[in-house]
Amino acid sequence: MADKKIIAVVGATGQQGGGLAHAILADPASEFSVRAITRNPDSDKAKALAALGAEVAQADIDDEASVAKALDGAYGAFLVTNFWEHMSPRREYDQAKNLARAAKAAGVQHAIWSTLEDTREAVPLDDDRMPTLMGEYKVPHFDVKGEANALFTEAGVPTTFLQTTFYWDGFLGAFGPQRQEDGSLVLAMAMGDSKLAGIASEDIGRTAYGIFKRGTDLAGETVSIAGEHLTGPEIADAFTEALGEPVHYYAVPFEGLRAAGFPAAEEVGNMFQYYAEFDAEFTGRRDLAKVRELNPDLQSFREWLTANKEAVGTRGGSE
Repeated sequence: MADKKIIAVVGATGQQGGGLAHAILADPASEFSVRAITRNPDSDKAKALAALGAEVAQADIDDEASVAKALDGAYGAFLVTNFWEHMSPRREYDQAKNLARAAKAAGVQHAIWSTLEDTREAVPLDDDRMPTLMGEYKVPHFDVKGEANALFTEAGVPTTFLQTTFYWDGFLGAFGPQRQEDGSLVLAMAMGDSKLAGIASEDIGRTAYGIFKRGTDLAGETVSIAGEHLTGPEIADAFTEALGEPVHYYAVPFEGLRAAGFPAAEEVGNMFQYYAEFDAEFTGRRDLAKVRELNPDLQSFREWLTANKEAVGTRGGSE
């Protein structure tokens, strides 16, 4: 352990960071060790990582000093924020600033920042195809991450910008097939005929591991990732196979999703409109062959669904 380079993993008990931490810990030949950074070192997930051989360090990304302390002595750092925890783009931007400054202060030689496209580059604020939200965003959780990229460059931190995408894990919850009053299953998605670039959240972390294994070759580069690009009907067909009963795709209008009334419905509606209307550009940036070079075990949607089908909920009218 002493001669291994430390990768500090922010969010190690979460989905992306957990994928990276487990990938390193499962590789006996790895040149890296894991420092799992978490707000709660006493959580079951943190204890499980410690049992696998990770060092566990406490830090809160709202507190720059605590992050700098947790990063001290680390060769590399995986840096991620969770917008959905608070749904405040300004807070997320400040958290990214804390991460960038802390990485610089700690002398991190290679950071990976988990980010997304700034949709305003494709849909300016004065473009009325979709509403402007909070006065300055189209898709806040995308835009603020893209905006925050500059913080790492300005801080002088050697950073790979890892552009992620829709988690297939969302199909285990609200985005999954819904049982209708007549007993049928419907997959309702606001994607029209376009392809959705999706990925298993754990594969984000595994791909990050592939980036770290390249040394600093990809520092300063943007790496855009996905596991597969599928249309709504193709996703529904995969569910049909996995669940053993027909699942029908219904293309929800963007405006209908925005008006659905759940928290962040407008943002989610804008997000899917961006996915659908900029399919060629968004999926085009995500070269699956290149992702597979970094993560040879990259899962297809069917592979992921086969492994997770017992967790798929089919909530709705007849239940």
